[in-house]
Amino acid sequence: MKSITFKPDNITIQVKKGQTILEAARKAGIAIESPCNGSGVCGKCRINREQIDNIDALLIKKSVFSENNDDDSYILACNACINEDVIVELTNNKESDLKILSKGKIFAFEKKTLVKKEYYEKEDITKIYYNEKEIAFEKGNTKNENYGIVIDIGTTTMVASLVDLNTGKELTSESVLNPQAIHAQDVLSRITMAHEQKGMELLYTEVVKEFNNLIDMIAKNKGVDPNGIYEIILSGNTCMIHLATNKNPTSLGEYPYEPAIQGGSYEAAKLHGLHLAKEAVLYLPPIISSYVGPDITSGVLATQIYKRKDNSLLVDIGTNGEMVISKNGDLSATSTAAGPAFEGMNIEFGMRAAKGAIEMFEIEDDDTITVKTIENAPPVGICGSGLMDIVGELVSHKVITKSGKFANPKRNELPDFLSERLEKKNGKTVFKLSEDVYLTQKDVRQVQLAKGAVRAGIEFLLKSQELTADKLDEVMIAGSFGYHLRTKSLINIGLLPKEFEDKVDFVGNTSKTGGQAFLMNKKYRNEMEELVKTINIVELSNYDNFEEVFVKCLNF
Repeated sequence: MKSITFKPDNITIQVKKGQTILEAARKAGIAIESPCNGSGVCGKCRINREQIDNIDALLIKKSVFSENNDDDSYILACNACINEDVIVELTNNKESDLKILSKGKIFAFEKKTLVKKEYYEKEDITKIYYNEKEIAFEKGNTKNENYGIVIDIGTTTMVASLVDLNTGKELTSESVLNPQAIHAQDVLSRITMAHEQKGMELLYTEVVKEFNNLIDMIAKNKGVDPNGIYEIILSGNTCMIHLATNKNPTSLGEYPYEPAIQGGSYEAAKLHGLHLAKEAVLYLPPIISSYVGPDITSGVLATQIYKRKDNSLLVDIGTNGEMVISKNGDLSATSTAAGPAFEGMNIEFGMRAAKGAIEMFEIEDDDTITVKTIENAPPVGICGSGLMDIVGELVSHKVITKSGKFANPKRNELPDFLSERLEKKNGKTVFKLSEDVYLTQKDVRQVQLAKGAVRAGIEFLLKSQELTADKLDEVMIAGSFGYHLRTKSLINIGLLPKEFEDKVDFVGNTSKTGGQAFLMNKKYRNEMEELVKTINIVELSNYDNFEEVFVKCLNF
């Protein structure tokens, strides 16, 4: 056996000779990002050689990433095998400064909760009722201490909200990364991972552990005893809901691609070991389809799109590109494999929305460039909103061509302040954003694939309702970083048609706010459970010309 010590946590464990640093970190309970699940493809588990006290203690294997990258100052944790005792210094593995959007649009809902409390003075106890049935009691008068929780489970991020059930007001919220993203970055890779029992168990236990961390955090924030919380709502995409409730999602990846559960259901929260009252109830909003989940059901409720008498569109910009269109209240929905580029994944310097991430980029009229980072810290990477800003600005100023290539400064008439930022790294053209951060050609291609998928989905949704872009009255953009986006950037990269320019409304995290409405009144649960049965599912794979439209949508 060999020992490995992880600093700054000062955790030392014993591992078998030949195990990788990544395997050792997982054993030690330390998060090292590895969206490709240690296959050596993504390069996100890079560790600087200077952070290792004895590099000769490691056997460094070749990987797909290293063979395509000439920078030998780093090693990959997934390909560094431990042969002798070693100390590894890990930096930036904490996500406490993560900036995830938790606010979202919500309507004026009626308050009629399933959880009710009644104080009985003679016995000096408060009885708790769920759907008119007594389920527990508490000593003393706790009528004013009636709370519920909503957790929005995204593929990449999670947001938890503590709600006062007496007033309907959100008391506090907390945001974290979805720990599953460390092992598998998108829905399809998690479905693949869930084929093996160990993979399924890992994904389930990881997310439940994070649920409890979130519950403990928001309860502590407001001095609330989590053992006195009697209901929780889980809202998220179809695959995440499966994994969060220990339902294997493999049926989503196999014909006929049907979910194992339909949502609109109740179960005991204690089945999952949640840090709530032992009588607490977990409600799952109804699932629309295999790839259009309760997060969109919640969004439909929060925005009231189903009650509108005009033409409107709701797009959740994220890994799964889910969207729904309404034509006078008649709904159609679809999802697209946008991938995680919008979340900063698969990007050379991509990162979550945390301190030092470039979140805004603008080329000014006076030939200067404005770069804004989160907390105004020195740039260390690019988050989703920054990525769309950068590519959008470079497209509009012809640094990136319509086909997605970097312009040749010798052939294209670019001003000096832009052409001088086009440099060569490892023989390939990049655009320099700061001394240490740059945009690569591969990054641009990732943006093209993501925005092309979303735009194609929009085109086919419009077609399903026999509408054109100019006929829409409002376009609502939801997602965990929705408020941080700019309409100009979305149109510059071609994710949205130009006809949408004056119609965009950034509605924020409607998965969470819709979940809050579910929490406050059973009527909305009943409404949505019936409504999802009427939503027309637009299967993009059924269109013979989908590939043709998708390829067309790749262009800027």
